[in-house]
Amino acid sequence: MPDAGLDEFLENRPFDEIAVGDSASLSHRVTQRDVDLFATATGDVNPAHVDPAYAATDMFHHIIIHGLWGGGLISAVLGTKLPGPGTIYLGQTLRFRHPVSIGDTITATLKVTEKQADKGNVTFDCVCTNQDGQVVITGTAETHAPREKVRVERITLPYVRVARHDGMRALLTRASAEAAVMTAVVHPVDAMSLVAAVEAAKAGFIVPILIGPTVRIKAVAAAEAVDISDYRLVEAADAAAAAAAAVAMARAGEVAMLMKGDLHTDVLMHPVMSSLTGLRTAKQISHVFVLDVPDYPRLLLLTDMAINISPILAEKVGIVQNAIDCAHVIGIERPRVAILAPVEVVNPRLQATVDAAALCKMADRGQITGGIVDGPLGFDNAISPEAAAEKGIVSEVAGRAEILVVPDLNAGNMLAKEFTFLSGAAAAGVVLGATVPIVLTSRADNAATRLASCALGLLVSRGIR
Repeated sequence: MPDAGLDEFLENRPFDEIAVGDSASLSHRVTQRDVDLFATATGDVNPAHVDPAYAATDMFHHIIIHGLWGGGLISAVLGTKLPGPGTIYLGQTLRFRHPVSIGDTITATLKVTEKQADKGNVTFDCVCTNQDGQVVITGTAETHAPREKVRVERITLPYVRVARHDGMRALLTRASAEAAVMTAVVHPVDAMSLVAAVEAAKAGFIVPILIGPTVRIKAVAAAEAVDISDYRLVEAADAAAAAAAAVAMARAGEVAMLMKGDLHTDVLMHPVMSSLTGLRTAKQISHVFVLDVPDYPRLLLLTDMAINISPILAEKVGIVQNAIDCAHVIGIERPRVAILAPVEVVNPRLQATVDAAALCKMADRGQITGGIVDGPLGFDNAISPEAAAEKGIVSEVAGRAEILVVPDLNAGNMLAKEFTFLSGAAAAGVVLGATVPIVLTSRADNAATRLASCALGLLVSRGIR
């Protein structure tokens, strides 16, 4: 009977147990993550190796992948199988016979061709093939085989996250193709918000109008060595006055976007929400957070985590529609919308599940348009195909969601911060539903988030127009 714990241990083949003709092999499917890790470890950032957009042929990545798997996978066979633990790798000669690309499954097979008893050396013939049986690498490897039998516990390797943020880079590139939008920067009297506005201007996303106590704004600019001489300054005594002035400029058509500076969200949103002098439309005002989460294969839009505290069903309809419209703006033609709840079945005692079912039916009848809506779905079922399959959920959305609609602000705020602070997500946020988009960043948001939020706001502004 085979040892149940065999996979937990590595056992070598000492020199005397190895015979000419013995062989061993390992297979691995090549992923972008493999290439990123190798490039990070070696410093090889040649765009021909690590940038998919740079390579113009199907030989994309093949140089770095050959190096990675030519040496790496062969070394893994030698170190874990034949001869195994205790092996000293003396050298290799390899020839790259065929391109290797992301998604290929490479199998390295090593066969003993020679033994040198006086030195304890073993020579191997090495052949690597892809999933189609094509030979991609050939060569030889020379090792010094161990003399003693060794059986050791297999080490569990640490998980290393690779944060490429390709989706967010694509969003920035998309925004770069648009003309900068006139933007009221409200009360930028701290270094972070003022520098962020200037950087967004340099990136070509906004033309800032700085509204607030001009003496304080100039003092911050001087302290940070930031040149604001090209930008218009509008005097406002305090944060509330700056917010009111910005809203008035938006109503007059002088600006097409608002950007939050150093003031509380409620101070900024109070004049925005005014029924008489604000920026309300027939749409629900809500916040959308666009997230590029490492290890998730698509951008995620999370809503609402900043404006609507405990939305009722009618408000959720507008929240969902705003998120779908935002997805269209960033290039997602028919977004998959998951209405989140604690469970994936309708329970009358859980209002989130009842609302989810109603939203799905409203989408079926055309009251919500432009996306595929499903729910209630647990968070795991929304983003994990494995979790959805385990629970027998058959859905176009489950496991592949692009929009996550949370039950209330508490859930959304906590989920957004988990994504950014623990999962390493790149983020951009914007308020939708008003006559102009509002870049609503937090004091804890970094410079990249503020820049990406301006890019998102620019795209939304162009979409509104």
